[in-house]
Amino acid sequence: MSPAPLVELIDVTFAYDDDRPVLSGVSLRVPRGKVVAIMGGSGSGKTTILRLIGGALRASGGDVRVFGTSLNDVGTSELYRLRRSMGMLFQFGALFTDLTVFDNVAFPMRERTKLPEPIIRQLVLMKLHAVGLRGAAELMPQQLSGGMARRVALARGVALDPQLMMYDEPFTGLDPISLAVTGQLIRQLNDALGTSSIVVTHDVHESLQIVDYVYFVSEGRIVAEGTPDEVRSSAIPFVHQFVHAEADGPVRFHYPARDYRQDLLAGQ
Repeated sequence: MSPAPLVELIDVTFAYDDDRPVLSGVSLRVPRGKVVAIMGGSGSGKTTILRLIGGALRASGGDVRVFGTSLNDVGTSELYRLRRSMGMLFQFGALFTDLTVFDNVAFPMRERTKLPEPIIRQLVLMKLHAVGLRGAAELMPQQLSGGMARRVALARGVALDPQLMMYDEPFTGLDPISLAVTGQLIRQLNDALGTSSIVVTHDVHESLQIVDYVYFVSEGRIVAEGTPDEVRSSAIPFVHQFVHAEADGPVRFHYPARDYRQDLLAGQ
């Protein structure tokens, strides 16, 4: 019998106050120790899935289970307890601009533990060394390049050795070298720490080199899934268009709207 997944979404739906569904019947699993990618175009619901897993949003229907606990009815104290085992890399790093690199990485240790400063110092330098930035410990965020800032944010995200690490568009805005380094770090840290990782991204090439499994989201639904090899050879029109960056296919460029001519005439 296979072990229970670290994260599981079962027939999850979500809508904001305007009742327009953002997610409809989403089901996915994140096994322990694996790197799972969630891919799709902008506005498809990828980041919403991360927010549901992190407890920032509550599902309108279905069940979101993290570490074997359903998040549907957990209270604030229990949610905070679960979050202590989660790490997050935000899309643009979200470093504290008035703190040094060292203090950014030390922040979760000082907030969530009672470790003495000498131990915190050793742990911070260890995390920074893992991302190749021990020598940048005393720099301020504005002195960093985009790729360096992303790596500092990654060191901060794994500061407490989380069981679950979540990445929201970790490759956005990076040059090819920084992109490759960040991808390798995600894989290496996942394996070294025994963490499970969820990577929300639309960067197909880099992601397929580091992940174990992929879910494709379109218009709030899981439309395809598979291993990287299955994805590369897929004949599913949506997957083929997305992987090969084709302009023509089922993915629409225009947001749903009424007839263009009627829209123009309505203003007369």
